[in-house]
Amino acid sequence: MSERIKSVLYPLLLLIALLVLWHVAVTYGGVPNYILPPVEGVLAALKRGYIDGAYWGDFTYTLSSMLIGYTVGCALAFCVGALFAEVRWVERLLYPFVLGLQSMPKVALAPLILVWFGFGLGSKAVMVGMVCFFPMFINTAIGLKATDPALIDLMRAFSASRWHILLRIKIPSAAGHIFAALQISVVLGLIGAVVAEFVSSSQGLGYLINAATTTLDTSTMFASLISLAFLGIVASQIIRFLHKKLVFWDQQAGSQSLSE
Repeated sequence: MSERIKSVLYPLLLLIALLVLWHVAVTYGGVPNYILPPVEGVLAALKRGYIDGAYWGDFTYTLSSMLIGYTVGCALAFCVGALFAEVRWVERLLYPFVLGLQSMPKVALAPLILVWFGFGLGSKAVMVGMVCFFPMFINTAIGLKATDPALIDLMRAFSASRWHILLRIKIPSAAGHIFAALQISVVLGLIGAVVAEFVSSSQGLGYLINAATTTLDTSTMFASLISLAFLGIVASQIIRFLHKKLVFWDQQAGSQSLSE
């Protein structure tokens, strides 16, 4: 059996086993519906949401805030991380402030972000961007600084400019760190979007979960959580695919080290 089939089959078998245990616990174990809804109730909520169309507006709202905040936050973090790695005085000047901002709990900053950016999509995107910023920033800076000095010296011996060395040597060398940060930021970005929707929102999957809490509608809660998990899995797989295609030398190095 090929590894690709195993990577799909094993999680599928585990999912089926968990669904069976879930059904047995609710049907024969006496677990109340407000604690664990029946499987058919969650499926009915998903049907109502995506076949009948009740959830598409909320799904699109969360996806939009995630895409905007993730793209802007990661792009800004990459630029700042590159400045930190390349310009020593920038690192000395800004690092304490970046570290202090990261140390602040984002939940505590959420009300202030709402005051500054309003209750619309902008405040949610800002929250996502803030959550995504630090992993991308620190991985970019560390990856660029970890470039092999021998390669840099070789390029300097051929009178390569600093910009040329950054583009041709340092960024390709740090590509593994950068894509690792992109994968981490996907998960954190979804958390940021949901937290912002919890604080104040009239749309989004986080809003659905928050609204369902007041009526103990656990079927809607589970359907929203499954939607968030689907978003995270798809986004993570897209980044893994891009990593494999764009950073092909990293994959070859890993296979060589395993074979050795």
